[in-house]
Amino acid sequence: MRTITTTEDLARFCDAAKAAPYVTIDTEFLRERTYYSKLCLIQMALPGAEGEAVLVDPLAGRLSMEPLYDLFRHEATVKVFHAARQDLEIFFVEGKVFPTPLFDTQVAAMVCGFGEQVGYETLVRKIARANLDKTSRFTDWSRRPLSEAQKTYALADVTHLRVIYEFLAKELARTGRQKWVEEELAILLDPETYITRPGEAWLRVKTRTTSGRFLAIVRELARFREDYAQTRNVPRSRVFKDDALLELASTKPTTHEELGRSRLLLREGRKPEIAEGILAAVTAGLAVKPEDCPKVDGERDPGQVDSALADLLRVLLKAKSEGAGVAQKLIATSSDLDALASGDRSVAALKGWRGEVFGEDALRLCKGEIALSAKGGAVRVVSV
Repeated sequence: MRTITTTEDLARFCDAAKAAPYVTIDTEFLRERTYYSKLCLIQMALPGAEGEAVLVDPLAGRLSMEPLYDLFRHEATVKVFHAARQDLEIFFVEGKVFPTPLFDTQVAAMVCGFGEQVGYETLVRKIARANLDKTSRFTDWSRRPLSEAQKTYALADVTHLRVIYEFLAKELARTGRQKWVEEELAILLDPETYITRPGEAWLRVKTRTTSGRFLAIVRELARFREDYAQTRNVPRSRVFKDDALLELASTKPTTHEELGRSRLLLREGRKPEIAEGILAAVTAGLAVKPEDCPKVDGERDPGQVDSALADLLRVLLKAKSEGAGVAQKLIATSSDLDALASGDRSVAALKGWRGEVFGEDALRLCKGEIALSAKGGAVRVVSV
């Protein structure tokens, strides 16, 4: 197995890939100790059982990624990944480039009826009829030299991917569902998917408290934490965890003495520069005018959800997903159904291919234009 460590060798392989209809790609990275993923290894394989498969070592000092980025921009070669989101984030952050055209076998497999968030190992077993040795999965990919076991494991992530891609591409062509996959991939290829703005970080903090003042402090604490983590490239949990953030928003410390009483703030969060940032964030949150305090986007009173209608929507979703051979969660989530049952008409389940498969009948059910009838083990839609 060949490991590429120079820009010249990478350029030669990428030139060969440009002449191929597709190339399979995977990465190994570390993120436990940093905010941004540290790229440690890239695996690529050309089509066919005898197609060359290589490892690319981005930690080699003489290697530029520009030949790979040039391949990413080459429209005649499909770039095939499995569960591409984290890989794409790495390339977007480091090179400001996306691989196009893109094919994600996890997305395609869900559309083809292989279940929700189907894993690579499952597809290898079901489609490539092979087994994977996963013993090297959680090794430290930043250490050199790589062992033969690590290299073999890494290459298997792209060699079996060739068979999986060709099978799924044919299945999508047979069913005419290529557009479904393209709609999903548009999200992965949107820069907004990978940009975390400190001022919006509070939206990811889960809390049941809807007090505007409380949320204003949560917003300022999350803003400080995100900015600190991005600037110093450390995990946000190393600054302070969500449970500590919510405790601070509740206790509202404005002095070091009050901050010292926190039960959940760990030692890292008590460093002077972090402590000062926490106190400044709490003070900023307390100073927000009442009319400027944030509200949870799309906030709904649970009492507004028509629970009977939500249950019917779940039955309809199950029937539609089984009929289409598509994972339920790919069509609509449980929160989507509750939103529909409370009158929200902005959910993704009403748009695009989801609207064709489920959304149109879901709206008709909400309006009382159809009913559901059970016959044997099947559920039928009956016009009212």
